[in-house]
Amino acid sequence: QVPLVESGGGSVEAGGSLRLSCAASSEASRYIWAGNYCLAWFRQALGEREGVAATFVGGNPYYADSVKGRFTISQDKSENVLYLEMNVMKPEDSGMYRCAAFIPGARGNYQCAPYVSGAVQILSGYWGQGTQVTVTS
Repeated sequence: QVPLVESGGGSVEAGGSLRLSCAASSEASRYIWAGNYCLAWFRQALGEREGVAATFVGGNPYYADSVKGRFTISQDKSENVLYLEMNVMKPEDSGMYRCAAFIPGARGNYQCAPYVSGAVQILSGYWGQGTQVTVTS
């Protein structure tokens, strides 16, 4: 059973909006909604991975500077779904978007941001296979 499955990608014109969904399997949901997991969105383009946004129970959401004010991460625990609302999209937002769930450790001071920003490597966790987003100018 695939732990995380993304959907909602597609092609949109610059300035448009998309909402991505990340559905967790029943098995993964037993763990990732327990409160000690970071739930995050990453995107990969031209071989580089960028952390986009993350949420953590009891903490403030994290956003990469490139998406602040335009993207919103949210979750629906009753439906076992993580969302990423993307507005005022730009061509540089194009890429393969993947969701992830992982437990932040001591190396990241038990915070999501160091892992999502790339300062600390994510050694283990749940990952989806991705959904492609293309923004045309």
